[in-house]
Amino acid sequence: MNPRSIDPCRADVASLAASGVLLTGQWPLAELQRLHESAMATGQAPDAVDWQLSAEYRPVTGGEPELWLHLQATSLVALCCQRCLGAVMEPVEVDRWIRLVRDEAQAEVLDAEMEDDVLVLERVMDLRELTEDELLLALPLVPRHEVCPEPLPVPEDDLPVEDDKPNPFAALAALKKR
Repeated sequence: MNPRSIDPCRADVASLAASGVLLTGQWPLAELQRLHESAMATGQAPDAVDWQLSAEYRPVTGGEPELWLHLQATSLVALCCQRCLGAVMEPVEVDRWIRLVRDEAQAEVLDAEMEDDVLVLERVMDLRELTEDELLLALPLVPRHEVCPEPLPVPEDDLPVEDDKPNPFAALAALKKR
């Protein structure tokens, strides 16, 4: 099987595992609409997502082999810093093994028993959508700079007010000195 002939948006994962093919590539961030919408517009060319997918059958003693999908993806995404509201470039990485099973009932049982991700195997799977899902889950909940590049703005309510009135405590301090 030629890896170039496989469309990752309509992949037969069982055939992929049987052939032992490794799929690799790059998608522009704009093609992953939900991830692109989560990113902050910076005026720079949007980054790309580098990805790699493989599938394998793992032998099981006394049973039929298990089908596993290995997904790796990386990208650099501009997110809104929650301190200064400027763009912060966050590296996002995914390295997951996903167990594929025949039906929802089996997925539900295995999901409760094991820590690995479990999905129902479909005849044709959209691996780009799966990659986007995993990248969205890997985004930081509160993106922020270690040190913001510019000082944080101070609200006008917090600015010190210069007043012509004398400080009442200054009068007390004067009485205390006597």
